Amino acid sequence: MNLDDVHHGIHKNKKRKRIGRGPGSGHGKTSGRGHKGQGARAGFSLHPTFEGGQMPLVRRVPKRGFNNRWALVVAAVNVGDLDAVFDDGAEVTPETLKATHLVKQRYDVLKVLGDGELTKKLKISAHRFSRSALEKIERSGGEAVVLPGKKPVVKNKMTTA
Repeated sequence: MNLDDVHHGIHKNKKRKRIGRGPGSGHGKTSGRGHKGQGARAGFSLHPTFEGGQMPLVRRVPKRGFNNRWALVVAAVNVGDLDAVFDDGAEVTPETLKATHLVKQRYDVLKVLGDGELTKKLKISAHRFSRSALEKIERSGGEAVVLPGKKPVVKNKMTTA
């Protein structure tokens, strides 16, 4: 194999397959649908997991685990990490945390946790704060600003009269 064989047969713009245009085209008569049967009929569509009546793989493999796709993704940052990265009197926002690579992933809610010690006076903006984090921020003379964000859905409780 040579290096120029790598893209052999690959074209930038592939021509559309014109079916049912006579025997000379190679796709005439049955138009690639074979002879008779369910697949030869107009409007035929097969379920993606159908395996000819055999029990499909998706039903043979047991279900495991749990995934709540509506749950908020919470990114957590400890006050000890903030103390190590930021200078005294600095303002900590989601943007500055992203710039300093303390929070790298995509998230819906930013929460500050109280692990570690906070010796610097910081103005920290986040969606949520743990009790211990709030105590440490206030003890160091800093400020905790609660950002508005996605709130969990509160179910309506029917009152019985």
